Amino acid sequence: MRVLYGRHYASRYQEIAALIPEGATVLDLCCGPAQLYRGYLRSKKVEYRGLDINQRFIKQLQSENADGQVWDVREDKQLPPADYVLMQASLYHFLPDTQPIVDRMLEAARRQVIIAEPIRNLSSSRIALVRRIARHLTNVGNDGDRFNEKMLDQLFSRYQSHIDRSFVIDGGREKIYVLNKQNRG
Repeated sequence: MRVLYGRHYASRYQEIAALIPEGATVLDLCCGPAQLYRGYLRSKKVEYRGLDINQRFIKQLQSENADGQVWDVREDKQLPPADYVLMQASLYHFLPDTQPIVDRMLEAARRQVIIAEPIRNLSSSRIALVRRIARHLTNVGNDGDRFNEKMLDQLFSRYQSHIDRSFVIDGGREKIYVLNKQNRG
């Protein structure tokens, strides 16, 4: 990822961390190796909980005295409440039916939901061989489908009354959506 994103690798983490105030409670869905927490939120003294299906990621997080829990987000169970509920570069795992995940995130959030999702990636390359290899390597059971900006905007048009803001991060590879718990209207 560092090679692909180049000098913009840290942009997502910096942008999300800037949205979260010191001392907030944070629920990070599909947290992976918890890079956001380790590099950007720990110093803000947030109360962090990372959820991931990968037991190795969670054990590593717990070994650092952080709250991590093995959790399959696909299971239809209530998410733990937090001020900020996050998902980074993982919403595509739930294609084509992502709406229930976003709905459950809104239910769990006390203040905001923050979703960062790639909109430009190798699985949509104009070069057929690159596209085929990338789709194969990133296939999570959804035929390697990923979002582009238009698809993501269409998904979030259902949440228009909740959207505080949306923006493409530096480098143009990902888009962040910030949804307020309460409707704006």
